[in-house]
Amino acid sequence: SPARTALAPRDAAARRKGKARRGRGKARNEGLLSKQKRSRRMKANDRERNRMHHLNSALDALRSVLPTFPDDAKLTKIETLRFAHNYIWALTQSLRLA
Repeated sequence: SPARTALAPRDAAARRKGKARRGRGKARNEGLLSKQKRSRRMKANDRERNRMHHLNSALDALRSVLPTFPDDAKLTKIETLRFAHNYIWALTQSLRLA
């Protein structure tokens, strides 16, 4: 019949899609996906930990060259950056005036 012929391409496409989905086992892959996600998260955590370690080391090195009063006072990260900015600006101004 003509109505059946008009629907045939859509039915065939729907059957192909269904077959492609049937081949994948959801239960079998859930454990693998969970393991991959955990692995990716652990790697991301390691990268972030290393990034922060390097940032903190760089800030410690910057603190060691900045004059602070008293010497035992540890500046926070933002205080260190602001102080370094102002210190560099003051040194630049003193060089311009000299």
